[in-house]
Amino acid sequence: MAQTLSTPSRRTSTQAWFVVVIAAIGWLIAYNLIQPLANWLTYRVIGLAEGSHLGEAVAFFLYDVPKILLLLSGMIFVISTLRSFFSPERTRALLGGKREGIGNVLAAALGVVTPFCSCSAVPLFIGFVEAGIPLGVTFSFLIAAPMVNEVALVMLFGMFGWQVALLYLVAGMSVAIVAGVMIGRLKLERYVEGFVWQIKGGGGAVAIENPTWAERFAGAWENTREIVGKVWLYVVIGIAIGAGIHGYVPEDALAGILGREAWWSVPAGVVLGVPLYSNAAGVIPVVQALMAKGAALGTVLAFMMAVVALSLPELIILRRVLKPQLIAVFVGVVASGIVLVGYLFNLIMR
Repeated sequence: MAQTLSTPSRRTSTQAWFVVVIAAIGWLIAYNLIQPLANWLTYRVIGLAEGSHLGEAVAFFLYDVPKILLLLSGMIFVISTLRSFFSPERTRALLGGKREGIGNVLAAALGVVTPFCSCSAVPLFIGFVEAGIPLGVTFSFLIAAPMVNEVALVMLFGMFGWQVALLYLVAGMSVAIVAGVMIGRLKLERYVEGFVWQIKGGGGAVAIENPTWAERFAGAWENTREIVGKVWLYVVIGIAIGAGIHGYVPEDALAGILGREAWWSVPAGVVLGVPLYSNAAGVIPVVQALMAKGAALGTVLAFMMAVVALSLPELIILRRVLKPQLIAVFVGVVASGIVLVGYLFNLIMR
């Protein structure tokens, strides 16, 4: 009797795996076609001039919107599936049950090896909060994931040497850990939007004891639909603003401001970096240009950290899951840490 009952279950799980594998192949194909398709639409179909401000902005928007939505959907599905193996209590024990600071260090280290930009780290942030991991620990991950990028580390090593690359790593980790600890001590959970707490990881599959793969995948799909449905508009708005800024940023004027030897150059770099939108690797050429024009290393690193950890599109997307009070605390704590790091590097590297 048991064998008869288990056969349909195995067949259903095999079918579910087949659908997921086909969907994953389609996801990979779509992800790799985004860049050429965006360029083709911008410069061939629409007819905008390559290298023009408008052309750069439109191409950026057409590339980044599907990229972030694909990453968002894919990561939420994978995380929800994995989370079906872990109860919230077990997940909380892994990161949240540690002595204060240890969980932040572990989360920041996870962020360093996680190759996500600030916007695509948001779904992982939602998953952490939803699983019951303390808010401060979650923020350590959210800050470290975009701020300390392995591609940027390699590029900084190649252009400026291992000392600068190591300083960048230590500084980014320090800001993520300290900011997470501070946010955790402030007890700001009430400023997380209510729907984040209400979402149950993996949908109905989590409530089933020993769910089948088909049930895990079904729950993950429902979770993905629910979260993406709530945040997609914020993603589009955030990237639209970032694309406009990306296409029209006056790089020479930026270099003129940050290249000056003045006490306000570091906070100015942070303020100028927030509206911009790029990952750590994408902002490296700008860093190199600023350094060539005489900007101090600490000022340039502060600018780069602000671009990747406090981007305006990220803040707009975060608004869907965080209330303004918590976003303000997040920006204030991280910006203060970045400013201090900038001043410290300028002092050390004189």
